[in-house]
Amino acid sequence: MPVIHYAFCPACRRSSIKPALSAKDYTVSHEEFSIWECDSCTLRFTQDVPDAAEIGPYYRSENYISHSNTNKGLVNSLYHTVRKQTLSAKGRLLHSATRMKKGRLLDIGAGTGAFAGYMKEEQGWEVMGLEPDEVARERARVDHKVELLEMDKLSTLEPESFDAITLWHVLEHVHDLHPYMEQLKALVRRNGRIFIAVPNYTSYDAAVYKNFWAAYDVPRHLYHFSPDSMETLLSAHGLQLEYSQPMWFDSFYISMLSERYRNGKGNLVRAVANGFISNVKALIDKSRCSSLIYVISK
Repeated sequence: MPVIHYAFCPACRRSSIKPALSAKDYTVSHEEFSIWECDSCTLRFTQDVPDAAEIGPYYRSENYISHSNTNKGLVNSLYHTVRKQTLSAKGRLLHSATRMKKGRLLDIGAGTGAFAGYMKEEQGWEVMGLEPDEVARERARVDHKVELLEMDKLSTLEPESFDAITLWHVLEHVHDLHPYMEQLKALVRRNGRIFIAVPNYTSYDAAVYKNFWAAYDVPRHLYHFSPDSMETLLSAHGLQLEYSQPMWFDSFYISMLSERYRNGKGNLVRAVANGFISNVKALIDKSRCSSLIYVISK
């Protein structure tokens, strides 16, 4: 199988890289993958990942919630319980950051269409959603009445045609990182905003769970961002970080998955405790939140 071996950092392109830890794919293959770190920008990345043509099978699991919309099991059931709150919080963030009640939204990696459907039906935005997985697109059509397009449409869109572009836990999956960033920059309007949500490996829960931290999600997550590495990437493309916003529920969701990975059966009390401590530390320093939304402008 063709794999990608990095001789330099995928974000800052410097050669000061070294192994940091190894992590297991608990969702599909149960293979071990090496995670490396850049001494210059602090990005971590999965080394020797399958290339874009070969990584598809690593997404084929009913437990991969962004594609299947499954509510099987306690963790996925709780995910669905809080999703309504997270959708409205994301909607409020878009309104606040763009200063628009209605506008044109591009939701990239739309999954099963929950956010695209919410912004279209509940908030009245004009929405285009892109999703590579055929099963997820069908779930979006059935569950949320939205017609998502295939990802190859991204390169055909008109420049400066969107007021908001959202990537909810998507950028860490993108093979062609730098061309992708250039495309986002081209598509957002002058006064528009790009919203990128990614896990944060500098969080407290990541430090607790180490190689069992569920948000490493190898090999599907190609990159593991720190706040510093995200700023480095944005700066390389002439993009400005306006501010970042914590995703408070993620610490609990990730901790519950991580407990299951660590001991094989999970520990709800300990997961909730670790998620709570992680959020308390993020109240003091939001750069330590389990996941962050980066609000970006040209």
